[in-house]
Amino acid sequence: MKTAFITGGTKGIGYGVAESLLSEGYAVAFTGRTAQGVQEAEAALSRAFAGRVLGLTADVRDLASMEKAVAATVEKFGGVDVVVANAGIGILKDISELTAEDWNETIETNLTGVFYTVKATLDEVIRRKGYVITIASLAGANFFEKGTAYNASKFGLVGFSQALMLDVRDKDVKVTTIMPGSVATYFNNHVPSEADAWKIQPEDIGQMVADLLKMNPRTLPSKVEVRPAKTRK
Repeated sequence: MKTAFITGGTKGIGYGVAESLLSEGYAVAFTGRTAQGVQEAEAALSRAFAGRVLGLTADVRDLASMEKAVAATVEKFGGVDVVVANAGIGILKDISELTAEDWNETIETNLTGVFYTVKATLDEVIRRKGYVITIASLAGANFFEKGTAYNASKFGLVGFSQALMLDVRDKDVKVTTIMPGSVATYFNNHVPSEADAWKIQPEDIGQMVADLLKMNPRTLPSKVEVRPAKTRK
């Protein structure tokens, strides 16, 4: 049985990816910042996939925390085959209102957090000839007003992911960055509702991750942009 390690898996895209990979027969370990959020997500997922779910309270901004989470995953499931670096935040403010704390939290979570996730899992992924998938954003290619911190983090994440792909491709490790547009998640304190039906849904990204993992080993979609099929009416 293969194992996936997902950051930010308590809700939104991370939870959707966890459900999808569990349905495909994977064991899944996921992280979240709060113990309550982790416990609730673990209980919900375990109702259908008992014995294959491990929730871990960890902070991607702390390398030691990520190393501890990976060690717990290896201890329970024997290794890590797939890494989905999903944890992220969105602070959208005009530069005149953006604080140093806002900037640092965004960069540390969305960019440094992915670096720490990769560093903590890399030996396992190389050992298992696995797959690293980073969840970037169309904001990593298209800048917008009030996006100075968020754009910077996602432009950096796309660059990091593509360079990482070149570093590990000869080690039989694949790297893809997925760049979603509008997704019905809790991003920027939004609460999903029926009004979000036109958006990409978390399970859609989950399906995309599962499909990537099924592709012939000779193929490498290194960067995937995904948008809603229609605009909001």
